[in-house]
Parts: sequence; structure tokens; C-alpha cells
Amino acid sequence: MRELWAIAGFVEPGESLGEAVERDLEEEVGIRVKNIKYFGSQPWPFPHSLMVGFTAEWARGEIRPDGKEIEDARWFTPDFLPDIPPSISISRRLIEHWLTGKRK
Repeated sequence: MRELWAIAGFVEPGESLGEAVERDLEEEVGIRVKNIKYFGSQPWPFPHSLMVGFTAEWARGEIRPDGKEIEDARWFTPDFLPDIPPSISISRRLIEHWLTGKRK
């Protein structure tokens, strides 16, 4: 069972947000996902930018960081998490949402 994953990327011209999720994960870490669902958004401090969060399920592939945009990538479980971001961030809300689902 694959566990928590969080990654950031950009939407290319002509692609949907879901397509951007699929593409970025495959390009940057070599995994494919399925059942992509919108989670939420937050303002981003760069001009003309918005941070959008999605959940997805692992479909196939092994983590292989591309070495350019991603130097390190790992799976995490509820019992073994790295330092997590501040509560104001969408990434923290995604982690808390995931943890809530694991505690049911």
C-alpha cells in the first residue's frame, strides 16, 4: 500500500489541472496516479499563481526523482512523517485530511 505523497508543479498551456497532476508526477518522480480529485486551493505569493491541491491514488511505478526539479522523494506512513508544513498551507491541510482518513 502506497501512502502519503505531496508535490508541486505547473500547468502547461492547453492541459487541464488533472492532466498537470498526472504529467508532473510521472515526469518528476516516475509514478502514475489514478482517481485524481480536487481538494482545494490557496493564494500563492508569485505573480499570476495559485496553489491547487489534489488527492490521487498510486497506480504504478517506483519513485525515481528526476534529479533536476526533485532531488529526494519518499513515501510516508502515519507513523513516520517528516517535519510538516505550517497549518496555513494547503500541503498541511492535505496531510491532515490524509491522516484523518487513516485514523477511521
